[in-house]
Amino acid sequence: MIITQTPLRISFFGGGTDFSKFYRQEEGCVLSSAIDKYIFVIVKDRFDKMIRVGYTQTELVDSVDQLEHELVREALKVTGVDSQIEINTLGDIPSSGSGLGSSSTVTVGVLNALFHHLNNPRPLDELASLACQVEIERLKKPIGKQDQYIAAFGGLRLIRFLTDGRVEMEQINLLESERRRLNCHLMLFYTNRSRQANDILAEQNANVDNQMNALRELKEMARQGKTFLETGDFDAFGYLMDRAWQIKKSLASKISDDTIDEIYAKARRAGALGGKITGAGGGGFLLLYCSLEKQDNIRTALNRLQELPFRFEREGSKVIFNYPR
Repeated sequence: MIITQTPLRISFFGGGTDFSKFYRQEEGCVLSSAIDKYIFVIVKDRFDKMIRVGYTQTELVDSVDQLEHELVREALKVTGVDSQIEINTLGDIPSSGSGLGSSSTVTVGVLNALFHHLNNPRPLDELASLACQVEIERLKKPIGKQDQYIAAFGGLRLIRFLTDGRVEMEQINLLESERRRLNCHLMLFYTNRSRQANDILAEQNANVDNQMNALRELKEMARQGKTFLETGDFDAFGYLMDRAWQIKKSLASKISDDTIDEIYAKARRAGALGGKITGAGGGGFLLLYCSLEKQDNIRTALNRLQELPFRFEREGSKVIFNYPR
């Protein structure tokens, strides 16, 4: 039996520049962090030849092609496992429509578990690349590449997407005291709305050529954000989040709406310096930056929303249990 633990993530700046339509023209750049909320994947042998997959529902099938869970199905094909296997996934938060990168986290975690099950573990960069292959190439998802890499590697990182398709990861090295201080200024609230990101991302992807200047500005904000973090100017980082959110909303029509705008406005009036809807937008989680003194005000203003306390996660996908049979 193998159990993997793979982190979810929050992305600060640069989303959209990790689409191939952008980074094939010029380098993309994203600032993102893994958090201490996870998806766990359990893989074990079965006595019979069937395949069982357990998530919000349970599938028991005779062949890989019969599986409805497309991420697991394609991960099985990539690894070559085609029978006598049981896979279960467990998440710390709702696994669909959260905006925390859950699909890519599942894909990386399943791949990592299956390769260890085969006694053929793969390096993190290969896990991330194969997860991109599953989601983008095989399943034709209209998504970028940031989530797969931050799920695999973990940490607080500046991720560069080069025009030749390579991905370079740069760890943001903060003193532990500074990392804790930054973490204490960030709040995460569930908007009580999940959403399917594909429609939003498909529109955003289709708009890339018309939004190059906006995407360039978001890319530059990723670099500016890194500088603010390294110099300890966290309030400037918070204000930059607000500027980035205003630009991000222009990339596709359903990234925000009147309800989300009002929630965000309430948070700003209560003292948040900046924030954003995580992931594609349209729902999921609202990430806010604010001083410690204003946080109770924000909790009162957003009292209908559930807060999700979190901490930064240094590590990426890893095996936490390996019981050989």
